[in-house]
Amino acid sequence: MTHFGAICPTQFTGHLNTMLPLAQELKRRGHRVTFIGIVGYEAKVLAAGLEYLDYGQEDLSPEAMKKSLYHLSQLSGIAALRYGIQLKKNGANVLLKDAPQLIKNAGIDALLIDSISIAGGTIADLLEIPFITICSAVVFHLDYAIPPHFKSWEYNPTLWGKLRNLSAYTWSGLLRKPVRDLIAEYRRQWNLPLYSHPNDVYSQLAQISQQPAELEFPRENLPKWFHFTGPFHYSGTREPVAFPWDKLTGKPLIYASLGSLVNRFIDVFDKIAAACDGLDAQLVMSLGGSATPESLPNLPGNPLVVKYAPQLELLQKVTLTITHAGMNTTLECLNNGVPMIAIPIALDQPGIAARIAWSGVGEAIPLKRLTVARLRKAISKVLTQPSYKQNALRLQSAIKRSGGVTRAADIIEQAVSTGKPVLAETIN
Repeated sequence: MTHFGAICPTQFTGHLNTMLPLAQELKRRGHRVTFIGIVGYEAKVLAAGLEYLDYGQEDLSPEAMKKSLYHLSQLSGIAALRYGIQLKKNGANVLLKDAPQLIKNAGIDALLIDSISIAGGTIADLLEIPFITICSAVVFHLDYAIPPHFKSWEYNPTLWGKLRNLSAYTWSGLLRKPVRDLIAEYRRQWNLPLYSHPNDVYSQLAQISQQPAELEFPRENLPKWFHFTGPFHYSGTREPVAFPWDKLTGKPLIYASLGSLVNRFIDVFDKIAAACDGLDAQLVMSLGGSATPESLPNLPGNPLVVKYAPQLELLQKVTLTITHAGMNTTLECLNNGVPMIAIPIALDQPGIAARIAWSGVGEAIPLKRLTVARLRKAISKVLTQPSYKQNALRLQSAIKRSGGVTRAADIIEQAVSTGKPVLAETIN
């Protein structure tokens, strides 16, 4: 039995919903899993039958975090990226300061570290315990052949495309320098070797992405111990959500959701409703908790608007999803063979939207270019051209072949038991 510690930003629903099923599968196999997260975000972890150690009581109070997340939800594009990096630096500092002693006292043997928690590997190195990287968002690894995750650029492997990518990576590297410098300072204090490349922050034993490989651009430099397992699912990790099923009309269903974090763009909901008005379809809109249906103005076409939707159940009935291109929603759509229209707002959503378009499972419209006419045209295109549905079904099949949470747990167990890199070709 191994006592795993899970380091992930538990305040972000998308990241937590990725790590929970993996933790539950490891627990089912007889292991112990303890989440290391900031104070005030333990409820879902405990409800899933797992353990929680909190840190940051002085620096990251629930009130301060709610204020920060609200501010982030008001931003888009580069402004959201800048603020997100500042939050990451603050969070990394508190994690590096508080977590090592917590983890040591708890007797944790190995760490599962979300790829966004780039300070986690330094803690594992300090404590001399193994760690595995879990990519709950889009693959972040630096590769000049791949556009950066915060850009909705098309994949372009030409020299010009690589130079374009290099310029964006150079700029973002300057923005992220304070975080890298902070981690370097702790590594100096702890007599650990400094990182020589941005990708050094990830595990040298196993790196696991919940994407299917077919949703990722052709990469040139992923390590041999990188694994595309497809999404993690486990029963009981979502709280039941009430929904007026009796109000569904039986017409083709269009589902619109802008996620649970950066979703306070009410004008976008208005444009979505206007674009769907007059179609022979029913529109269901989930506000993700950002507002109540009563607080919205009268929307065109009288869509069914709910504060939250039971997304996993609803997607089984949906013909088309209009999404912010969050990774979990994207994968849940593909798991059900549902094509998408992506309206990315911030963070890694532009990169995911670009992959939705590249893989042929949908269309992408940047937020700044969103108009009712442009959205209506995209909706008509996705609904009438069979290739979008066919490609969504193709990726649905790819997900079923990828192994999911079972394969991810196999990789983790092999990495910890052998202490050696788990090469992709060695896992059946």
